[in-house]
Amino acid sequence: MTDSKPHARARLAPAGLMFLAITSVGWGFNWPVTKFLLGELPPLTLRGTTGVIGAALLAVLALIRSQSLHVEARLWPRLVLYAALNVSGWMVLMGLALLWLPASEAALIAYTMPVWASLLAWPVLGERPTLLRSLALVMAFAGLAAIMGGNGISASEAKLPGIIMALCGSFGFALGTVLAKKYPVALPPIPAAAWQIGLGCLPVAIVGLAIETTHLDRVTTIGWWLLVYSTVIQFCIAYVSWFAALARLPASVAAIGTMAVPVIGVVASAIALHEPLGTTQIIALVFTLAGVVLATRS
Repeated sequence: MTDSKPHARARLAPAGLMFLAITSVGWGFNWPVTKFLLGELPPLTLRGTTGVIGAALLAVLALIRSQSLHVEARLWPRLVLYAALNVSGWMVLMGLALLWLPASEAALIAYTMPVWASLLAWPVLGERPTLLRSLALVMAFAGLAAIMGGNGISASEAKLPGIIMALCGSFGFALGTVLAKKYPVALPPIPAAAWQIGLGCLPVAIVGLAIETTHLDRVTTIGWWLLVYSTVIQFCIAYVSWFAALARLPASVAAIGTMAVPVIGVVASAIALHEPLGTTQIIALVFTLAGVVLATRS
């Protein structure tokens, strides 16, 4: 009992919240970025190749910082599993979902992830939901539901494939998040991100290059700059920050905190892609952010 309070404070350290904020901003802006790039590049090639390049940059950074990329033999199975759940499945399913859904709607459906993570964290990690955390989850998810209603999301035949893919990707990411807390990979954030992104994106890139047709000459100047963003910010900075946040925060708090991602995604998509953003959506965004703030104080 004497160690429980210091441990709780350590898990909710400000550094963890800072890394979570960096992750949310990096991933939030990437939704409209990816939606734009899908108009110029095929989905598997886009997601796979940017990830492989990002992983290579992270590996170089780790070596520059004298951080070993060595992985113990016993850790390989869980490293491959987390790469499949948190990178391969997420990247492929969300990239394909954007072919059927606007960026704002895909982001909102994807971030039902905190619901699955909170539910899985109870039986797997023993993280019983506190009253404040439960209230935060209800507030944030109610805000997302309101945004969905404001954007007119319906499980129509045209959108159903995208909705199913986004939900499956969301559940897989939640499962990977919870398992990573239960059975962590004992690596610093940068080598951990390099390996997981590399292992997760390499097969996606190989399949994409084999079956898709890519016309690099059709990529615009804006497209090239957005590819830099997707590679450096999304894969390098945001993923490293996510692993650093997950090491410092309870899985359920980290998952609820990522609900800021669709908030940023909806606003950025409205500005950059002229997707819907009216009074209802703005009220819902404020409600969602309130839930996120409450979660970080729980």
